[in-house]
Amino acid sequence: MPEIRPLQANDLPAIAAMFQRELRKRRTPAPPPLAGYLKRLYLDATDGDCGSPSLVHVADNGSVSGFVGVTSMPMRFAGNSVNASICGSLMVDAAQRSDLAGARLLKAFLAGPQDLSFSETASEETASMWTTLRGSILPQYSLDWVKIIKPASFAVAGAKARIPMVQLAGPLARLADAGLGRWRRGEFSRWFGAGDSAALLARYRLTNVDQEGFSKLVDNFTSKFVVHPAWNEALLLRVMSDAASKQDFGETVRCTVSARSGPTIGAFMYFGRAGGIGHVLQVLALPGQAGTVIDCLIAHAAAAGLAGVRGRTQPALLEAMLGRRIFFFNVNSTVVHARDPELVRQFQAGNGFFNGLVGEHWSRIFGDRFD
Repeated sequence: MPEIRPLQANDLPAIAAMFQRELRKRRTPAPPPLAGYLKRLYLDATDGDCGSPSLVHVADNGSVSGFVGVTSMPMRFAGNSVNASICGSLMVDAAQRSDLAGARLLKAFLAGPQDLSFSETASEETASMWTTLRGSILPQYSLDWVKIIKPASFAVAGAKARIPMVQLAGPLARLADAGLGRWRRGEFSRWFGAGDSAALLARYRLTNVDQEGFSKLVDNFTSKFVVHPAWNEALLLRVMSDAASKQDFGETVRCTVSARSGPTIGAFMYFGRAGGIGHVLQVLALPGQAGTVIDCLIAHAAAAGLAGVRGRTQPALLEAMLGRRIFFFNVNSTVVHARDPELVRQFQAGNGFFNGLVGEHWSRIFGDRFD
């Protein structure tokens, strides 16, 4: 009989190989550091008292045929502690796809001791399983956003992951963007480019901060939400350390945004390199200041030579983004499940802080090479 049980250390080679095949889409053997990181992420850093452990599905023949990776996140709601578990990396070996391993894993995860369960990477099929098990899709948290700064370079950067030879067109793309940059009329200039970024950056002060400096800001901005993370120092340090290791995405950028003669109104963290597409991990802003912080982020990326930036929406940012000629699309859905329906209602109303540093995309699974 197939069984579901907690992840064990001796499962890690099989899990790493499954990661390499199913999630990373690589035909080469899994690099040894990948198994080591999965151990650190899903075994060493897991607090069994806070929520569900990571789980494996074992087939009739005794082989590991499925996996769901789980990380714990303490949160607070109405002054009370809430144990949250974040479900990521739900996968089933291709040879077992006809089985119900994925559904069994998800059902076992949701039956764990946690008060609150999340995922921000639910595929259409996985989101359907969540809703069948009384979970809820959160549309305002489920969109990816893109701001195109240099159209030709953006097209090349987006295509080269699938067709590496396209990068040879980089010099032509830069010439095309230089020509387009001189044509600043009508709707074209509003949809593409960074507007008058020089004037914006003259009005606001952008200050680079290190990992520790950014960490100190996070609690000030997130604690204003009705449901928010309750990081301890060790957990936040681990999250921030992992979040800085994304070789595929480029250099780590952390900045605060302040009025020239005023306090800090927000901050942002993204990864990128000149000519590429930046990946935004987190945008933080005081109420009413989200638009300014987003404008400063785009201006900073443009000054750094990026072709565009992309990230994940949150309700607190979505309204501000709507008037800024930003494109939205859905790749994966953010889903939530809780025993207390009031917790779900708070997220449906946009009163919970989730995605980015409170989610899955901070981990090295997204954007690191493990070479």
